[in-house]
Amino acid sequence: MLGPVENRSVSPVFVGRTDELDTLNDALARAAAAEPQALLLGGEAGVGKTRLVEEFATAAARHGAVVAVGGCVEIGADGLPFAPFSAALRALRDALPEEFAAAAAGQEEELARLLPDLGEAGAGRHDEQGMARLFELTARLLERLAAEHTVVLVLEDLHWADASTRHLLAYLFRTLRAGRLLVLATYRSDDIHRRHPLRPLLAELDRLRTVRRIELARFTREEAGRQIAGILAAEPDPAQVDEIYARSDGNAFFIEELAVAATAGGCAGLSDSLRDLLLVRVEALPESAQRVARIVAEGGSTVEYRLIAAVARLAEDDLIEALRAAVGANILTVTRTGDGYRFRHSLVREAVADDLLPGERSRLNRRYAEALEADPTLVPADARVMRLASYWYHAHDAAKALPAVLAAAVVARRRHAYTEQLRLLERAMELWDGAPEEIRSALRPVDYAEVYPPCGCDPATTPLRYLDLLAEAAVAGRFGGERERALKITKRALRLLEEEPDPLRAAWFWVQRSRLVQAMARGDGRQELATAQDLVRGLPPSEVHAEVLAVAARWSMQRRPGPEALADAERAVEYARMVGARETELDARLTLGGLTVESGEPEAGLAEMRQVLRDTRAEGMHQVAARAYVNLPSVLQSVGRDREAVPLLREGIEFCRDHGLLDSGAWMWGNLSEALYSLGQWQEAAEAAAHATRVGHGAMPRGAGALVQAHLALARGDLAEAGRHLAAARAWYGSHDPMPQQSLPVARVTLGVAAAEGRITDARAALLPALDAGFPPGTHCYGWPLLLAAATAEADARTLPAALPGRAETLDRLSTAVRTLTTGVPLWQAYGQWTRAELLRAQGRDTADTWSPVVTAFECLDRPYALARVRHRLAAALLAEGGDDERERAVELLRLAAAVAAHLGARPLADAVARLAQRARLTLTGAPRQTPADPAAALGLTSRERDVLHLVAAGRTNRQIAAELFISPKTASVHVSNILGKLGVSGRGEAAAVAHRLGLFAAGTLTAETPG
Repeated sequence: MLGPVENRSVSPVFVGRTDELDTLNDALARAAAAEPQALLLGGEAGVGKTRLVEEFATAAARHGAVVAVGGCVEIGADGLPFAPFSAALRALRDALPEEFAAAAAGQEEELARLLPDLGEAGAGRHDEQGMARLFELTARLLERLAAEHTVVLVLEDLHWADASTRHLLAYLFRTLRAGRLLVLATYRSDDIHRRHPLRPLLAELDRLRTVRRIELARFTREEAGRQIAGILAAEPDPAQVDEIYARSDGNAFFIEELAVAATAGGCAGLSDSLRDLLLVRVEALPESAQRVARIVAEGGSTVEYRLIAAVARLAEDDLIEALRAAVGANILTVTRTGDGYRFRHSLVREAVADDLLPGERSRLNRRYAEALEADPTLVPADARVMRLASYWYHAHDAAKALPAVLAAAVVARRRHAYTEQLRLLERAMELWDGAPEEIRSALRPVDYAEVYPPCGCDPATTPLRYLDLLAEAAVAGRFGGERERALKITKRALRLLEEEPDPLRAAWFWVQRSRLVQAMARGDGRQELATAQDLVRGLPPSEVHAEVLAVAARWSMQRRPGPEALADAERAVEYARMVGARETELDARLTLGGLTVESGEPEAGLAEMRQVLRDTRAEGMHQVAARAYVNLPSVLQSVGRDREAVPLLREGIEFCRDHGLLDSGAWMWGNLSEALYSLGQWQEAAEAAAHATRVGHGAMPRGAGALVQAHLALARGDLAEAGRHLAAARAWYGSHDPMPQQSLPVARVTLGVAAAEGRITDARAALLPALDAGFPPGTHCYGWPLLLAAATAEADARTLPAALPGRAETLDRLSTAVRTLTTGVPLWQAYGQWTRAELLRAQGRDTADTWSPVVTAFECLDRPYALARVRHRLAAALLAEGGDDERERAVELLRLAAAVAAHLGARPLADAVARLAQRARLTLTGAPRQTPADPAAALGLTSRERDVLHLVAAGRTNRQIAAELFISPKTASVHVSNILGKLGVSGRGEAAAVAHRLGLFAAGTLTAETPG
């Protein structure tokens, strides 16, 4: 439990704020009931935000809550990255040491970026997900701490917050869903001008229904009178109250200042100037105390006693006497930690700082910097580098400031505070020309730069170049979301490289531009990559060369797979091995494995991808491992092995959760939803798709999740819902970079919705761009479903007069596409047969012989919905041919199709089956007169599912089944769920009854296990 919250107010009584306290106490009660709360408290400077928070925090602590307070720190104009979170986490660690250690276990290296007390922050490779990874781990840490304790996290003075703090706060407010946690953030509303960086965050948080915003109003005249009475310890004269209230306009802090001034000699002589009002008590201090106040004002929001002593250069007794005078006059107050001082109110500090002369300000900053250089222990270790950089910068000494600012940029990078790193690098660029040559020539890339590979140079002996700063800034901007600034930096770098040609550096910057234009939806990045490839062509192998080839191969794999992409991947692997770029090698090998599968060698490609996954996990290359967890299951799905992909995706999701790789996790949720849809597990597919749209920050995986939601809604007959999700998918994907893996599925769902609404012309319009573009190698897994949907729409619209114009041409083009699109594996061979059968149906030429091999093909696959659809088609063809045997077979096919449709909630299929049965005067209820030769195969059961059903029918539990078949209980449960869906039943007893009725197992083989 934290100690009592300090009281920094002059007034001994707390006045008003009943409604606001009620809101805060209600939020505390909700948080205590495990409903996380997020609140924003705004108000003008001096209105009483801090006092309200103090009262609430004290009451919360009395009720057993753990209160942790952190404030945004202002040093000049420089906020320390994550300062309020660092302070609050430190307080939580002090209050709950054992719980904190358990909650942070295994992630200390990463969390040390926020709380250096945990140890040395891990080096690791920086990437776009670095900040998100840290944010996710922080959220999980807070949720774990708040599992057993009610935790109140107070973050003060957001108007001073650095960008990283703002991003982390927004992430917490968006994602916290569990734990007894209340997060309260305060800010000055009068500081939030139109261009203030906090303004967009406030607008974003206002749109979240989970965030409550409190605006603190000024005091009424009655409340002002009660406050003055508390300060004076007597009832004030009404005229005096009127005068103070008029002058203060109800601002609590100004009321205090005026009331104190009144006791010192009346209000009449006071200037109307706000600054004069704030300075009046400072100027009444002894000269030594005024001098100390000026020193503290320039030192930052809080200043350590030993640092003040080093800068003031007063005898210790004189310094203590000066500080006592300032504290006694309520100008300064002791910090919470008891080792330093701060102004009682920031308005006074700002007034004192504004009153400094320009030369006086730079002199004080120099003294601070010199004192800190002479004794680094004067300030906490985690703040030392940043504060030294700020002091030297504001001392206007470029020779000292340049290395200090560069060192601060390195610290910001280590903390994943990329926006602050970018700001510091821009400051270093500003200082570059002003720093003496001997200072610049002594700087080394090994100390300050890491993103640009050495490429033959020794970073320990080669001087740091201005281009190195541009490279660091470009990547920091990309990682921190400041892409516009990063793009301008790459443009500046490439302009400099025109004057001093360096092909490798230029190629590296073109790769950065490619990534940026893709992320900013300004193009597909191909032209930039082509320029980079031209620049490295013919050059000896290097890390840059390998990276260019690897990025180009990955780009081609997603958009234009084929021999050229395969060759790029092979050369990237070769070059990376030659220069020892292990991470680039593994990344390129992963791409190579995927391209090998697409080239017709699935087993070789899959084996390579599995090996990469093993290697990256063993070597701690989490980013590439996460990509393997996305790509390997995706490739398995592309060859029809969805059931293999599902456990791998679930494993990958856990991996990403453990390492905070949110965007990669979102991709996996999207892929999982597609696999579960194919396997007939639609409810789980819908849940996975929803996760894909909520997890992470990337637009593409959200688009994939929305598209699966659209596909599900279409299959269930909810066209309005399908249209909404389809529009969301289009918005997430954008139109700047139409990759086949996105554009073809979007076209398929667009076509399906239009066809279901009877808009055959619009359906054809959705198809034509894909037919015009053709289907490059590797796109068959997206092309076949689209062609099937188009052929089905044409067949369904065969009798519609509106479908006649353009019909022959569409069918002809579809037939041509079907002849040219590759199959390769049983799944796409089955799709090819199905699509050709639909084209024959569109011409009225399909028969039972057309559909029988299609049904047979899908009976060997794990696609229950597809199997149900083709069974319905075969039943229709059998009924068209007539005959008792055909009718009997059709009844059984329709029963099976109806069972699957009912289980999945596929209303259009269920309605189609019912209409066909009604037209043929068939009764689908009751037992069939004859079972198929192999009923299990007809139901689409796999061999493993037959084994599980055998044991279910024998009365075994999931745990018993798992033990007998050497699988996990969770896997046994998944198998049972799949069996229930395929049999169209709702429980294990019904499944056993169906097994007995259809004679799936020989009599006497089903015996219940006897306990004991």
